[in-house]
Amino acid sequence: MPKYLIHGNYIGEGIKGLLKEGGSSRRAAIEKLAASLGGTVESIYYAFGDTDVYVVVDMPDNVSMAAMALVAGASGAVTVKTTVLMSPEEVDEATKKTPDYRPPGQ
Repeated sequence: MPKYLIHGNYIGEGIKGLLKEGGSSRRAAIEKLAASLGGTVESIYYAFGDTDVYVVVDMPDNVSMAAMALVAGASGAVTVKTTVLMSPEEVDEATKKTPDYRPPGQ
């Protein structure tokens, strides 16, 4: 199952909700959201700095991940950036491909 890294930032009412409900409650909500789309949460970490929360999820496909990001973003309580993660074995497969490519100007 494809793996994704979600970078989340709470905004407005989302910050108020986090203060009211705490991190464990948000974890349960994120796990429920992922499960409703056929996915699972591998890990959730809160952080200081540019990103408030990092979530690693396994989702069935890009469409399911997009649905998860869209519904969270549409709430207006959080902004979401998603990074597709690849295993070392997937990179091994990629290095064995022989694409036909001509760089610009050559």
